[in-house]
Amino acid sequence: MKVYENIIIGGGAAGLMFAAQLSNKKRSVIVEGNSKLGAKIEISGGGACNFTNKKIAPSDYLAEKSFIKETLKEYNNRWLISWLEERGLEYRIKNGREYFCKKSSKEILDIFKREIRGVKLRLSTRVESVSKRDGNFVVKSSRGDIVGKRVIVATGGLSFPKLGATDIGYEIAKSFGHRVTPLQPALVGFTLQPQDAFFKSLSGVSVAVALKVGQREFSGSLLFAHKGLSGPVILNASLFWQKGHIEIDFLPNFNLESIKSSSKSLSNLLPLPKRVAKHFFDALEIKDSAAKYLTKEDWKRVEELKSYSFAPAGTFGFSKAEVTKGGIAVEEIDQESFMSKKVENLYFLGEVLDVTGRLGGFNFQWAFASATKCARAIES
Repeated sequence: MKVYENIIIGGGAAGLMFAAQLSNKKRSVIVEGNSKLGAKIEISGGGACNFTNKKIAPSDYLAEKSFIKETLKEYNNRWLISWLEERGLEYRIKNGREYFCKKSSKEILDIFKREIRGVKLRLSTRVESVSKRDGNFVVKSSRGDIVGKRVIVATGGLSFPKLGATDIGYEIAKSFGHRVTPLQPALVGFTLQPQDAFFKSLSGVSVAVALKVGQREFSGSLLFAHKGLSGPVILNASLFWQKGHIEIDFLPNFNLESIKSSSKSLSNLLPLPKRVAKHFFDALEIKDSAAKYLTKEDWKRVEELKSYSFAPAGTFGFSKAEVTKGGIAVEEIDQESFMSKKVENLYFLGEVLDVTGRLGGFNFQWAFASATKCARAIES
């Protein structure tokens, strides 16, 4: 039976970048459950793959900062952009900071397909378990056993189950004695408590807000959805929310004092769509009369729009989540090579680790950076 140098489990961002960095590709194999590589890359960013951000820092991640700091410093956004440019990628920048493929995700996938030529591909192959025997790893799969000197687990998380996401990466880790922290949907919308059910009537409407969750503050677009709240600012908040309240300012950068003497009606003065204003007025019992006639008690209710307390009932779940929060405990992983501290020649990369970034290219950056550092450590 052939013995590979590297068995790469997962043909997504981390697995593809790891394979791309290898000097001798003919001695490695990618095992992927889907019938094609990079399924999540292909649909991400609205089909254009938001692969990095203009500013990347450890504070953009829910993670042990000391574990990720040097990797993100060494293989940062400038390194990634340069690496992709050298291989012909053209990109566009959205919102002044988010990097996307110029036309579609196919452009970055085509680069990886060229870069991994020579690597054996086992597509439509589900990994069932991994064991170690006589110094080698045996990967039991739906299409037979695969034997190799090293196993690189780059299986991603539980989000996008329709794309074939499974818990196999975590199960492999646990089978070798690793601790896996609780797994939760992240970069995902929030469902509603009964008192906020009126939000559903605003489904499809988007507004600019500022938001506080714990010690974190975000600003951006909030989308009222059929199930609850979504939009970029909500997705970012979901990464740091555990339980309890989130404070939302529906009137960011707006000074209420400036309108208190106006003879115009409140709905004509507030920078909110009329439909949104009406629903909030009804829910908060705010009078839509001339601002100058409102009482102190009325203004107290209006001020709730600046600090609306919202307690999510939960999230939309893994089927709607961009990523998975939690994962393999990083204190059990060598931060220089990403090899297990428990099992020699067993490596874990990208999202399967307990490292989760904000919305905006941060998770792809981590996947590409961790994979490159791992590959170069192995070959050094």
